[in-house]
Amino acid sequence: MKYRIFTIVGARPQFIKAAAISRAIRLHFSAELEEFIVHTGQHYDAEMSDVFFEELQIPKPSFHLHVGSGKHGEQTGTMLQGIENLLLTENPDLVLVYGDTNSTLAGALAAAKVHIPVVHVEAGLRSFNKAMPEEINRILTDHVSTLLFTPTLSGMANLAKEGFDVNENKSPDRNHPLVLHCGDIMYDNALFFKDLAKEAFGIWFKSLEIESGNFFLATIHRNANTDDHERLKSILGGLIDASQKYGCKTILPLHPRTQKMIQQFALEDSFFAELGNSGLQIIPPVSYLQMVLLEIECSMVITDSGGVQKEAYFYKKPCIVLRPETEWVELVESGAAILVDADSDKLLAAISHYKQREYPDASGFYGDGNAAKLICQTMLNYLKLA
Repeated sequence: MKYRIFTIVGARPQFIKAAAISRAIRLHFSAELEEFIVHTGQHYDAEMSDVFFEELQIPKPSFHLHVGSGKHGEQTGTMLQGIENLLLTENPDLVLVYGDTNSTLAGALAAAKVHIPVVHVEAGLRSFNKAMPEEINRILTDHVSTLLFTPTLSGMANLAKEGFDVNENKSPDRNHPLVLHCGDIMYDNALFFKDLAKEAFGIWFKSLEIESGNFFLATIHRNANTDDHERLKSILGGLIDASQKYGCKTILPLHPRTQKMIQQFALEDSFFAELGNSGLQIIPPVSYLQMVLLEIECSMVITDSGGVQKEAYFYKKPCIVLRPETEWVELVESGAAILVDADSDKLLAAISHYKQREYPDASGFYGDGNAAKLICQTMLNYLKLA
């Protein structure tokens, strides 16, 4: 008998995280666990979706809901309806969700309401800013889950403060969930894909005509930054100023949302008319392995992405965070990351700080690279006892 696990994904960070679990199931648990991928369609562009399944060796989705973009309530509601209908028809043994997207929340709520146990990977993370949609998604998902896997000790502490019993529970259920510190599956992937990225995209990297170790890597995608004219304008101006001040390029893979808002705010004339002279080099959205290679080769990372903050840490690169807070508090506390929000002056000050100091000796926050195997074994143990 094989236990059936439905994995709900819909956005780039989830595709990447799912790769680690899918790989662990394929290599170590294929006789007892069978995974079915449910793609909500939250990211519907092939460059932001399909390529990740191919590149990261994730099984093709068994089910695709084709939800697409929309307002938060509209998108989440459409997903909730589609996932609920699917679960009622298929009745899997577990539903597995990752992180903090609308797909995460929809999958967790749908499963909980039809009494299918929810597994939340990346549980317990908190930015303590409920203005962020992701923070709402994290909190609600944790509180309907039966198995909660947290990547950090701070995540364990957050859950304890919210009333969870973080002591081992050998017979978990929805009212008495299991909370387990497992390490970070993103670190599993960082170790697994590092050499593959160099091998697969070395020629592509050379085509960018940038010098290894002498460029900044930037990403902007959070709606708090992209959908606010003044914030987006300040960030873009700061990136250009940084390149000109330090005489190196800033590589910016342009997220579709960011591109859309740049056009909507008519920022193209003020920022992009003389890109060749600014040092800011815009490139199309990149695949996961291309991003890994850029992170390995850059001198510094500037981002508003939660996942990229950790990847910078995995590859020992200073990280400047374009947000007022982060759920990865240990990175800031250790000096591996600096929060600058959308302030261009703080951005330049943070770059100057890292230019004058060696990268801090910070290690051991995210486990040993075997988180996915531990998660799969724990799911299997739970299913055998249920």
